[in-house]
Amino acid sequence: MSEVHNDVQAYTLRLELVDEPGELLRSLQPIAERGGNLLSIFHERGNVTPRGYIPVEVDIEATPDRFDNIVEGLSDAGINVIQAGTERYSERLTIIFSGHLIETDLSDTLTQIEATRNATVTDISLSAPAGSIDVSSARFQLAAESGSTEDVLSAMRDIADEKDLQLVEPLTVGGRA
Repeated sequence: MSEVHNDVQAYTLRLELVDEPGELLRSLQPIAERGGNLLSIFHERGNVTPRGYIPVEVDIEATPDRFDNIVEGLSDAGINVIQAGTERYSERLTIIFSGHLIETDLSDTLTQIEATRNATVTDISLSAPAGSIDVSSARFQLAAESGSTEDVLSAMRDIADEKDLQLVEPLTVGGRA
């Protein structure tokens, strides 16, 4: 085997899962059994794909050979693999949205962030001290494609403007967040 085939790389898997108990665990088993190292999972149960499935994005580390074996194992297990490829995200940034997040559909906000195609949500923390009808805030940790921080922040500004939210942006130095 060449050295390239032994190098561990980060990969993103986009899956569609049936909305039933245990499906997320069932989708992770082939990854673990075939030597993948789990980095993150984005699972938004409130969203469904046009075909009625729950979209799930899983970031893993594996060698190229193991990755191919993982994708094959997922398919063999009956898991719908929508996309399987090299991890594109190498920059991390944190933003905060404040306003009527719940009232303006937090699920839609997440969907819009994911639709930017050059960023993905890796963590979210929501604070709604007065309940869902009052002002709330959410801290989003994003992973962005290398060199795309300004594009990602521009997309976040557009989302904030559309939903009348306040956006707290990260401080950037030399174009990096």
